[in-house]
Amino acid sequence: EIGLVMITTRHNLHAHMAIKAIGAGKHVFVEKPLALNQEELDELVHCLNQHASANPTVTVGYNRRFSPHIQKIKSLVPSSSNKNLVATMNAGFIPDNVWVQDMEVGGGRIIGEACHYIDLLTFLSGSKVVAVCMNALGTNPSINTDNASIMLKFQNGDHGVINYFSNGSKSYSKERLELFFDGKTLIMDNFRATKGYHIKGFKKLKTRQDKGHKNQFDLLVKRIKVGGPALIPLDEIINTTQASFAAISSLSQGKWIDIKN
Repeated sequence: EIGLVMITTRHNLHAHMAIKAIGAGKHVFVEKPLALNQEELDELVHCLNQHASANPTVTVGYNRRFSPHIQKIKSLVPSSSNKNLVATMNAGFIPDNVWVQDMEVGGGRIIGEACHYIDLLTFLSGSKVVAVCMNALGTNPSINTDNASIMLKFQNGDHGVINYFSNGSKSYSKERLELFFDGKTLIMDNFRATKGYHIKGFKKLKTRQDKGHKNQFDLLVKRIKVGGPALIPLDEIINTTQASFAAISSLSQGKWIDIKN
């Protein structure tokens, strides 16, 4: 009788539990990240293909794309526009001995958390990531860095930058998004205010902080009840997951990493 399994455990259990739920013919909501490595991701995709007749859907907790601020920005930017997208996460400090920082358990904060912004920029670009390059703070940064800039090359030519920093002030906004296109600019501050510059008919949107959690779950419940495609296209979820892996590979190898789509 259960229609949807929700997985909100530590990150190293996400893929394994999702695979079991899919195997039981259930829809799955899994908190990010979907998987910690390519092997887990491949196994999950294989399981979905095996149980395609049951049509189980997988939704990852990429709630930010459902925020009214992001939905408004999406509506204001023509799909044909070439876009520079910059997301900054003032993430705050987490000690190295916390499980999130453990690459085997949490995957580190780039795979475990920065994936949110890969998905967000993918949604706003309307295109998949084809290459990733990451640089991190320090002379010899570790792969579980949480002070890094990730450059994203999109299939449609859009350019994305994700600044994921843990060494900033707590009094500064935690999240900020900037879009530059067609001589116009949009700035979103902390999912509370979005300002438009040189955009006809739009100057500002102000709300209580809304990162899209409620909208995502309202839509998800409706999809489970009435049917329909996955809330976030599976190919985008897979691409975002691969891009997070590519960021770590880029730091290790000191070069751009291509992603096969």
